[in-house]
Amino acid sequence: MTTRRRPGLGTNQELARRHNLGTVLRHVHGAGQISRAELTGLMGLNRSTIAALVNELEALGITERVLPVEGTPRQGAGRPSAGVRIAEQGPFVIAVDLGVDRAVVARIGLGGRVLQRAQAPVRSDGEAWQVGAAVAGLIRCVVEEVPDAAQLVGIGISVPGLVRNSDGLIRLAPNLEWHDVSFGGIVLAALGLDVPVSIANDADLGALAEHVRGVAVGVDDLIYVSGNVGVGAGVITGGVRLEGAGGYAGEVGHLRFNPAGRECHCGNRGCWETEVGAHAIAEAIHCPTDKVAQLDEVLDGFGEPSPALRATGTALGHGLASIVNVFNPRQVVLGGYFRSLYALVGPEVEAGLANRALPAPLESVTLTLPGLGSDSSLLGAAEIALEPLFVDPVAALGTALVGVGTRLAG
Repeated sequence: MTTRRRPGLGTNQELARRHNLGTVLRHVHGAGQISRAELTGLMGLNRSTIAALVNELEALGITERVLPVEGTPRQGAGRPSAGVRIAEQGPFVIAVDLGVDRAVVARIGLGGRVLQRAQAPVRSDGEAWQVGAAVAGLIRCVVEEVPDAAQLVGIGISVPGLVRNSDGLIRLAPNLEWHDVSFGGIVLAALGLDVPVSIANDADLGALAEHVRGVAVGVDDLIYVSGNVGVGAGVITGGVRLEGAGGYAGEVGHLRFNPAGRECHCGNRGCWETEVGAHAIAEAIHCPTDKVAQLDEVLDGFGEPSPALRATGTALGHGLASIVNVFNPRQVVLGGYFRSLYALVGPEVEAGLANRALPAPLESVTLTLPGLGSDSSLLGAAEIALEPLFVDPVAALGTALVGVGTRLAG
């Protein structure tokens, strides 16, 4: 008797295998190094299946084996389990953190390893094509020593603005004076390359990076509040990034804070950003307007906080209370210049939060500073560029670019 094969069975098995392959890689990426026994426990697969998946990742040049050190404790019966780590010469991505006054570009490997970086100032009133050309120049700098066999998976870009999640169009970046800019296309045209480009809001990416490898590892409900001239937030709830219908969620800087307050550049009056944004803080400490984009550095060198700066800290706490009441996070991470502000007026921020937050959500929240320092958004940009590898490593490497250093040098 002939046994008929169900239609699509082989295809489904192949999809499952590739999914498992990506899941193994995601675990190794997050841990840096992990044992096969730990992978077996995390994924609920048998040892032979894990061994086959790990061997395939090694064959692809993504991971490498780490032999157990003599005397390593056993986990269960048999020999100690071999370890798995990211290969030194594995695939990489280009991450771009575009600020109001500068661009930082880095070549980043799996495991969040920053392999090379460069930065340069940009003009906030510059045309998008000029900024794109500057970013392309920085990308050339960080790939000029890349071996020809190294595989470029993609480019991730962090921007201080509203980014449409369907196609990466920057709908509005007010402090760059950009409207409806296809910045990814501009950068690729300047490079003369055709590789995948992913673009997202800087606060969203800050939240992602802190969740994956920063201060919020293991925290599934967190908010990353970013001060980068303007004010925005990245929200992760239930372990998933909250993007909104178009990708514009998190514009907390434009919550109505003081109806009788100042006019905001968005056209409304009394937005929270008018009280705790960079220009408001600069005014409170009499900082020259040409130093606003470097506000974190100015605050780092500031002495005893003035009453006006303490009042700004209270306003920051009051606004955070509204966010805590709405989202009930376990952790709020203060990024950008809020790191430096909190170091000066932390008690005022915490008192303002306690004064306005509801008791129940207040009980579970903790204010923290980023574990990744000023690199949160940069590493978040790397995460979104690496994502295709975790979805399907075989397909991602099949379209990866090799010899990028040589191509750009030519």
